[in-house]
Amino acid sequence: MSTWAMRTEQDREQVIKVIRNRQLPSTVELTKGAPRSIEQNKLQRMWMNEAALQGDETPEQYRAYCKLSFGVPLMCEQSPEFAAQWDVFRERFTYEELLALMALPFDYPVTRRMTSRTKKKYLDHVYTHFTGLGFRMTDPDRFEEAA
Repeated sequence: MSTWAMRTEQDREQVIKVIRNRQLPSTVELTKGAPRSIEQNKLQRMWMNEAALQGDETPEQYRAYCKLSFGVPLMCEQSPEFAAQWDVFRERFTYEELLALMALPFDYPVTRRMTSRTKKKYLDHVYTHFTGLGFRMTDPDRFEEAA
């Protein structure tokens, strides 16, 4: 599977060229919006490390919790296909099993499927959650200035 972000006309022409050269049959999926950014990923990782230093979980445990608690609902809103698949998981697995699916070694893809707009909403939920618990987190505005 290949993914390309089209931000310019040149990008669009490159994708069209790739599609023309594909063997048939093939399936193409287009998603409105740009994919999540590297800066967003770095901020998420930073916050998981900061949370782990202040709380009683590892960064990976906090990441799994956030993916399940905030990421899955956002993705269900963004993608009917994701929501349908998630409904099957929710019926078959316990909360603890779903949480385990979010973490390594399974690492069910949630945030990597997000557009940059959805990832921003996700990060807003994460920041609100942890600061609401009294954790000190890097200010996202200052992070963006430094990036």
